[in-house]
Amino acid sequence: MSDTIAALASPTRREILRLIWDAEKSAGEIASTFDVSWPAISQNLRVLRESGLVRERRSGTRRLYQADREALQPLEAFLLQMWEQSLDRLGRLAEAEEGKSSRG
Repeated sequence: MSDTIAALASPTRREILRLIWDAEKSAGEIASTFDVSWPAISQNLRVLRESGLVRERRSGTRRLYQADREALQPLEAFLLQMWEQSLDRLGRLAEAEEGKSSRG
């Protein structure tokens, strides 16, 4: 899980993932949408691939990438649990604040 979260910490990697969410794209197509060097894109693709978030397929000399949606399912459950805990905490704080206001 920590590799997945670390991989998604980068805005560039999140954007790459968004680009290849619904369709397979070549490394060149991905790189053409960014204003950074090719080695930087290559490094980001490697991190995404090694974290299991992206699948790579070779077609001749081209490398094609697509998001692995199934790999994100454990993260979804983790984030939902965090969100629910945060909402519960926010609710308790709001109730405590409301209690202070009604007493005063």
